[in-house]
Amino acid sequence: MTGKRIVNTRATHQNSRFTSLLRSQGAEVIEYPCIAIVPPEDDRPLREALANLAYFDWLLLTSANTVLALAESPPLPPARRGNAAIGPATARAAQAYLGLEAVLLPETFTAEALGEALQIQPGERVLIPASAIARTTLADVLRAQGAEVTVVEAYRTVPGTGGANVPVLLAQKQVDAVTFTSASTVENFMDRLSAEGGNRTDLASVCVACIGPQTAAMAEAHGLQVDVISTTHTLDGLIEALAEYFL
Repeated sequence: MTGKRIVNTRATHQNSRFTSLLRSQGAEVIEYPCIAIVPPEDDRPLREALANLAYFDWLLLTSANTVLALAESPPLPPARRGNAAIGPATARAAQAYLGLEAVLLPETFTAEALGEALQIQPGERVLIPASAIARTTLADVLRAQGAEVTVVEAYRTVPGTGGANVPVLLAQKQVDAVTFTSASTVENFMDRLSAEGGNRTDLASVCVACIGPQTAAMAEAHGLQVDVISTTHTLDGLIEALAEYFL
């Protein structure tokens, strides 16, 4: 990827690791935050659920942003059976910020895989703190297994601001790839591009790289041709897939 100009659309507070990984491969990183993470407008449901965490059999963590939101709360009592995370980055954040050592991980990092890995028993109680715009897939899978699932809003995902003038860079053919690490980065990128005078046709010659199938589906729904989908749905997996693409 040496010399390739790659857009990082992650939120400002979480873009540094991805930027470092890209630069370690020789890429020139163009930061263009397309999402920002803010607290819920009403955090009482979250606070009440966490205060009664011992009532639940499982605490499920679906993103590092969820972990950071929970880190703002008082120390958590243990869930009765344990804690689970959708991927290794979330698990590392859970250990670093919440002190949760025993975290179950699925073999593949999707909501469906996590639901299957838990092997929930009918009647078990599951707490899922999540984004206000999170997909319901995990809760649906667990409810189908007979679980009592409580979903509470842990944070809101809103449009990001700042960064480079990507619409102009695209028009000048100064971008080699745009990376997306969630469906919301796709949606807000397209909104920013339009609002800032950009043209989606300028993406025709640009590599569109997505961290996983749900993100890719959103990109395709916006009319983008997806060139890279990482097999392992992590930042490291996306870096590896990009490196292979640019060989």
